[in-house]
Amino acid sequence: PPCVDVLLAAGIRRVVYAVADPNPRVNGGGAKLLKEAGVFVQSGLLAADAEALNAGFMMRMRCGRPFIRLKTGASLDGRTALANGASRWITSEEARADVQTWRAQSGAVLTSADTVLADDPRLDVRIDAPRQPLRVVLDRRRRLRKTAKILAPPGEVLIFSSTRARDAGANSKRRREAGEEMLGSARIERVRVKRTHLDLDRVFARLAELEINDVLVESGPRFAGALFAAGLVDEWLLYIAPKLLGKDARPLVALPRISKLADAPAFELRESVQIGSDIRLRLAPRATSKSAGKK
Repeated sequence: PPCVDVLLAAGIRRVVYAVADPNPRVNGGGAKLLKEAGVFVQSGLLAADAEALNAGFMMRMRCGRPFIRLKTGASLDGRTALANGASRWITSEEARADVQTWRAQSGAVLTSADTVLADDPRLDVRIDAPRQPLRVVLDRRRRLRKTAKILAPPGEVLIFSSTRARDAGANSKRRREAGEEMLGSARIERVRVKRTHLDLDRVFARLAELEINDVLVESGPRFAGALFAAGLVDEWLLYIAPKLLGKDARPLVALPRISKLADAPAFELRESVQIGSDIRLRLAPRATSKSAGKK
C-alpha cells in the first residue's frame, strides 16, 4: 500500500489503527510491512465505531454486495397508503427533509417499477450535496416510460430488466452494436429471473461491481417484503407518523403467512429520534429460527 512508503519515509515509529482494510488486495499487507520495518503497530482502537462508520465498504468487501438500508414511512397502525393508493403526505416535512440526508449519504437509491408507476417519484437529492446518487429501478417487464420523473436529470439512472426492449428505435446503431440498451438517458442491464422476481442477489452484486457501498431502498410493501424474505435488509429506517389510516389502508410490509412466532422477523432498536411530529426508528434485523436454519 502506498501509505506504507509515506509512513516509513516520515520516520513514524508507532502506528495505531482501528480495523484492517478488508479489501483482498490490501488485507493486512500494510501492517505486515510496517512491522517488518520495525514500526510498532497496534490495531483495534475504536474498532466497533470504525466498522459502523464504514459499514457499506466493509459489507461490499466481505460479502460482495452493498449495505442495504430500507426506508419506509407509515402511520401508527402500520399503514403506508390509503386503499386508493394516496400517500402524500403521511410523514411530516421534517421527516422528508431527513430522508434527503440519507439519500445524499447513499451511493444508490433503489426502487421498483411498481413504485415508479404508482407515485412517479424523482428520488433525487434536493439539498446541497457534492453528487447525486445513482438511481436504480427494478423493471422486470419493461413498464417504465420515458416521461417518468425518475429518468429526468440530474444524476444517472440504471434500470434492471429481464427482457430486451421490444422497440429499440430510440437506441443508436452504435449502442445496439455494442449491446447497450437505453430508455432515454437511462442505461438498461438485463438480469435473470429467479422464480417470479429479478435475481436480487445478482442485482446487488452488480451494484457492488459498480463500487456502490450503500443502497437506500424506497419502495412499496411488496418489494420490502421480498427483501426481508431474502435476508437483504441490513438496516430499516422506519418513520412513524401520528396518524391512523384504518384497516383497509395498505400494509407496511407484505410478508408470506407466518405460522410460528419464532419465525416472525424481529429487530434490534438502534435509535429512536423525534423528527418533526414523527418518530424515526433505526432497526437492525435479528436472526430468527428460520433464518438461522439457512446458515
